[in-house]
Amino acid sequence: MEQELNELRRQYGQLRDRKVRAEEAVAQLTQQLETLKKQAEAEYGTSDLAELQQLLEEKRKKNEAVVTSYREHIQQIQADLAGVENAVEGD
Repeated sequence: MEQELNELRRQYGQLRDRKVRAEEAVAQLTQQLETLKKQAEAEYGTSDLAELQQLLEEKRKKNEAVVTSYREHIQQIQADLAGVENAVEGD
């Protein structure tokens, strides 16, 4: 009986230690979350996840449009350059 009681005390001590570590982790993660929310508010004007996702999607679409425009611009330059090269070779 005494041996079982000692084992239970040992288990209780381990569980208490795990609880303390878990509480510390929760406190640290809560602090990090608050810091990130403040950072999001400062940078994007919101910390709402749905609004941040919408902003991200808008930025992706804008980037796609810029890349498409840049690609078309490069293709036009290449076409113009080819035209100039052909004109020079034709002279």
